[in-house]
Amino acid sequence: MAEDGRDESLATDEEDSEPSCEDGTGSLSSAPMLEDGSTLIRRMEICVAEAEKRTGKNAVNMGENYTVYLIETRPMDAVNEGRNPAPDSLWRRYSEFELLRNYLLVSYPCVIVPPLPEKRAEFVWHKLSADNMDPDFVERRRVGLENFLLRVASHPVLSNDKILHHFLTEEHGWKEAVYETGFQAKADSRLRALSATFRVRNPDKRFVEMKHYSDELQSHTSQLLRARARVADRLYGVYKVHGNYGRVFSEWSAIEREMGDGLQSAGHHMDAFAASIDDILEEEEHYADQIKEYLSFAEALRAVCRKHELTQFELEVSTQDLITKRQQREELATGMVRTFSFKGVTNKLFGAEPPEQREARLKLLEELICEGEETVREKTLERQEHVERGLIDMQRFKQQKDKDLKEALLSYALMQVSMCKKGIQVWSNAKECFLKM
Repeated sequence: MAEDGRDESLATDEEDSEPSCEDGTGSLSSAPMLEDGSTLIRRMEICVAEAEKRTGKNAVNMGENYTVYLIETRPMDAVNEGRNPAPDSLWRRYSEFELLRNYLLVSYPCVIVPPLPEKRAEFVWHKLSADNMDPDFVERRRVGLENFLLRVASHPVLSNDKILHHFLTEEHGWKEAVYETGFQAKADSRLRALSATFRVRNPDKRFVEMKHYSDELQSHTSQLLRARARVADRLYGVYKVHGNYGRVFSEWSAIEREMGDGLQSAGHHMDAFAASIDDILEEEEHYADQIKEYLSFAEALRAVCRKHELTQFELEVSTQDLITKRQQREELATGMVRTFSFKGVTNKLFGAEPPEQREARLKLLEELICEGEETVREKTLERQEHVERGLIDMQRFKQQKDKDLKEALLSYALMQVSMCKKGIQVWSNAKECFLKM
């Protein structure tokens, strides 16, 4: 694990480099692949180097305080050759990262799109600032934004999207390129569809299980974060109370001759111990951010399952509509009505319709049936594509999750062990002070 909280494994992900997925219509137009199918992380060094606070000066954001993040990129060939050229750099706001991710969500419905770091602090230990302009929060968000870019750049599908390349390399005009794709209209219609209530008759058990898993993952990670915040609060109290030891020992030393130096030295150790908790808990917050990422990943995983349900539902509706039209054609051709209908009643009361009108209806039904068959074929292919590619990405996600969470939890445990050792060392030092009295 890198010191700044960045996951080093992201830059060396070699699994599942097979090109796949779509731009929302089943085509690969927005994901031009190189002949070797390499991911962007192999061709470009990417980092979010720093954050800067600014104040709006134009009519739109006059007087508004906001933060921008400096993205630096270098061609990997030059880095590997040791030439170390000056990086290309540009500034992006958090809202621009949001726009990029929204585009990816719509364009690649079968991909578990990596989440962004939180926009506002949640599950944060209450002694730390939750202000999104707080320097410590901004620094953790900077690390999270870099982590997001590295995850996207190491993904076998997302990394080769041309809009992503524009985002990283073109300071101006990339937003226009995004909106020219028409993703916003797709996003609005897809959001309405996903928000609707519908019931799938034949759900895929694998996606049902994965949806349940995403719910459990979100539940457990949120409980873990709440428990960590409570432990941090209690730990803060324990450390700060040690400051009382320091105060008492220092005041006591003023009235003692033989014991004075030992008491004063012990007091200094206790003061240093009490003061160290602020840095410790700030460091711990970086590990909490890694757990928060998977809290958000659970939602991204659920979105893929929900999109599969929508695809399956649309196929079932199209299939049922086709069956109904074929039945109408058969009834019209044979003159036998299998189900009760208003048309059947009127035929019995007033006689059958003229042959010309009947032929015209048959012709119209034939055209509608042809259109329905084509729709069913398209929906079937879309469903199959989503299942195949969705399952591939889910498998990739599982492997990534197991590795990342193992590293995060191990690092957290090692930090706790180190913290306890420092506490033991403080009391060992105090013991030596007492022995010298």
